Amino acid sequence: MTIDASNSTNAVPTKTVVLGITGCIAAYKSAEIVRGLQKAGVRVKVVMTEHATHFVDPVTFRSLTHEKVAVGLFDDPSDPIHHISLAQEADVMLLAPCTANMLAKIANGIADDLLSTTVLATTAPLVIAPAMNVHMYENPATRYNIGKLQIRGVHFVEAGTGYLACGDIGKGRLADVEDIVSATLSMLGVKRDLAGKHVMITAGPTVEPIDPVRYITNRSSGKTGYAIARAAFARGADVTLISGPVALQAPEGVSMVYVQTADEMLAAAQEAFKSADIGIFAAAVADMKPARAADHKLKKGSDDDQLSGIELVENPDILETLAANKGSRVVVGFAAETDNVIENAQKKLISKHADVIVANQVGEGMAFGTDDNEVWFIDDEDTEGLPRMSKANLADAILSKSLEFLS
Repeated sequence: MTIDASNSTNAVPTKTVVLGITGCIAAYKSAEIVRGLQKAGVRVKVVMTEHATHFVDPVTFRSLTHEKVAVGLFDDPSDPIHHISLAQEADVMLLAPCTANMLAKIANGIADDLLSTTVLATTAPLVIAPAMNVHMYENPATRYNIGKLQIRGVHFVEAGTGYLACGDIGKGRLADVEDIVSATLSMLGVKRDLAGKHVMITAGPTVEPIDPVRYITNRSSGKTGYAIARAAFARGADVTLISGPVALQAPEGVSMVYVQTADEMLAAAQEAFKSADIGIFAAAVADMKPARAADHKLKKGSDDDQLSGIELVENPDILETLAANKGSRVVVGFAAETDNVIENAQKKLISKHADVIVANQVGEGMAFGTDDNEVWFIDDEDTEGLPRMSKANLADAILSKSLEFLS
């Protein structure tokens, strides 16, 4: 049986988001935000500042939304008070990206273009995802404006840290699209089927030290686990994400536990699993570790060449250990295989005491490090093949599958 993950169970077709886009290089990501909201069944209307049109042509958003794209106060002769009609249509007003200039306008009640007048006129909840240079973001004036708006009840999706368009490195880049979409859907009051549930997720690789400069690890990027955490939070869950070392931004609203080794991940998972309703074990835990980690760099070719004779021992099996005493908890395991994928996953389902195994073939551009994947769901009764899809869509499919086992 094949699951169609393109249709969201959380769709709210009657809701409208008015998306404001300001003049920032991150404006191109607004197209992804539109698509993310549309996948949840939300209608999107776009308002752009004049400066924003220099980064992305309004035709892009007109094509995506099948709606007029508003730019100027007087560019729609059929609607002479356009900022009022737009303000009244919004169930949520979202500004993404929002520049320091627009932040200052909103914080101080300045309304001198279509977007700022629409924001001032709306009574809908306001969500802002700022994006700017790190020094602009950290400037006391910007921090003061953000603080003023937060006091007024504006919800912020905090800027991320990383390499910025100007060449600086620091805080100020637009938050991940998934986090912006999730925050907006939450403000819309979308019905969430995991409300009141605690979902524990492990993600990424573990690293097992050989000496102070070397370690054993694998190619896991953590993208699937992080996508599941975002999706679970969007669906109302209390989420604990136990993460090995990855190069990913922490999902908004998620309780993060950072670990390095398999032993650390086991300890963290044991603690979180106590209160969990669903445990999703997406981490790629290293199978082996050195019996002893050296406290100094091991030298090759030395008289006592320890580097060529490292003794390895097995790591604890986190999935098997916790699932053995799962009680009423739902346990989802993962099987990354290069061959005999389904057969090996069926064996793992039994030996690990899991409710369902998410099986995937790795290698040749599949699974590790990619933004999409093709998997099978394997449980006691069935094997379900899913088409190749984005990891964001896959995350929702995994959560929906988990709910089938939740009593």
